[in-house]
Amino acid sequence: MSRLPRISGKEVISVLRRLDFDVVRIKGSHHFLKHSDGRVTVVPVHSKEIIGPGLMNKILKDCDISRDDFVKSL
Repeated sequence: MSRLPRISGKEVISVLRRLDFDVVRIKGSHHFLKHSDGRVTVVPVHSKEIIGPGLMNKILKDCDISRDDFVKSL
Protein backbone atom coordinates (compact mmCIF):
# COMPACT_ATOMS: atom_id res chain seq x y z
CA MET A 1 0.00 0.00 0.00
CA SER A 2 1.48 3.32 -1.07
CA ARG A 3 1.56 6.40 1.09
CA LEU A 4 -0.80 9.19 0.09
CA PRO A 5 0.80 12.40 -1.16
CA ARG A 6 0.09 15.69 0.62
CA ILE A 7 -1.94 17.68 -1.92
CA SER A 8 -4.44 20.53 -1.95
CA GLY A 9 -8.16 20.35 -2.64
CA LYS A 10 -7.71 21.73 -6.16
CA GLU A 11 -5.27 18.93 -6.97
CA VAL A 12 -7.66 16.30 -5.57
CA ILE A 13 -10.43 17.65 -7.80
CA SER A 14 -8.19 17.58 -10.87
CA VAL A 15 -7.31 13.91 -10.21
CA LEU A 16 -10.97 13.01 -9.66
CA ARG A 17 -11.90 14.74 -12.92
CA ARG A 18 -9.39 12.51 -14.70
CA LEU A 19 -11.24 9.58 -13.13
CA ASP A 20 -14.57 10.77 -14.67
CA PHE A 21 -15.97 12.67 -11.68
CA ASP A 22 -17.75 15.96 -12.38
CA VAL A 23 -18.30 18.94 -10.10
CA VAL A 24 -22.09 19.11 -9.76
CA ARG A 25 -22.28 22.06 -7.38
CA ILE A 26 -20.25 24.31 -5.13
CA LYS A 27 -21.40 25.61 -1.77
CA GLY A 28 -18.89 27.97 -0.24
CA SER A 29 -15.53 26.24 -0.37
CA HIS A 30 -16.98 22.73 -0.69
CA HIS A 31 -17.05 21.13 -4.14
CA PHE A 32 -19.53 18.28 -4.62
CA LEU A 33 -18.34 15.72 -7.17
CA LYS A 34 -20.38 12.92 -8.73
CA HIS A 35 -19.54 10.00 -11.00
CA SER A 36 -21.96 8.77 -13.65
CA ASP A 37 -22.45 5.51 -11.72
CA GLY A 38 -23.66 7.38 -8.61
CA ARG A 39 -20.55 7.69 -6.43
CA VAL A 40 -20.36 11.09 -4.72
CA THR A 41 -17.92 12.93 -2.50
CA VAL A 42 -17.22 16.41 -1.14
CA VAL A 43 -13.81 18.08 -1.40
CA PRO A 44 -13.06 21.29 0.52
CA VAL A 45 -10.97 23.80 -1.41
CA HIS A 46 -9.26 26.26 0.90
CA SER A 47 -6.42 28.38 -0.40
CA LYS A 48 -3.00 26.86 0.26
CA GLU A 49 -4.40 24.26 2.66
CA ILE A 50 -3.42 20.59 2.42
CA ILE A 51 -6.02 17.82 2.64
CA GLY A 52 -5.26 15.77 5.75
CA PRO A 53 -4.76 12.00 5.67
CA GLY A 54 -8.05 11.23 7.42
CA LEU A 55 -10.13 13.32 5.02
CA MET A 56 -8.19 11.95 2.05
CA ASN A 57 -8.99 8.38 3.13
CA LYS A 58 -12.68 9.36 3.48
CA ILE A 59 -12.72 10.87 -0.03
CA LEU A 60 -11.11 7.73 -1.50
CA LYS A 61 -13.57 5.51 0.37
CA ASP A 62 -16.54 7.57 -0.88
CA CYS A 63 -15.21 7.33 -4.44
CA ASP A 64 -14.34 3.62 -4.11
CA ILE A 65 -10.81 4.27 -5.38
CA SER A 66 -7.71 2.54 -4.04
CA ARG A 67 -4.70 4.52 -2.88
CA ASP A 68 -2.56 3.01 -5.64
CA ASP A 69 -5.05 3.95 -8.37
CA PHE A 70 -5.24 7.50 -7.01
CA VAL A 71 -1.45 7.88 -6.91
CA LYS A 72 -1.16 6.51 -10.48
CA SER A 73 -3.66 9.16 -11.65
CA LEU A 74 -1.52 11.99 -10.28
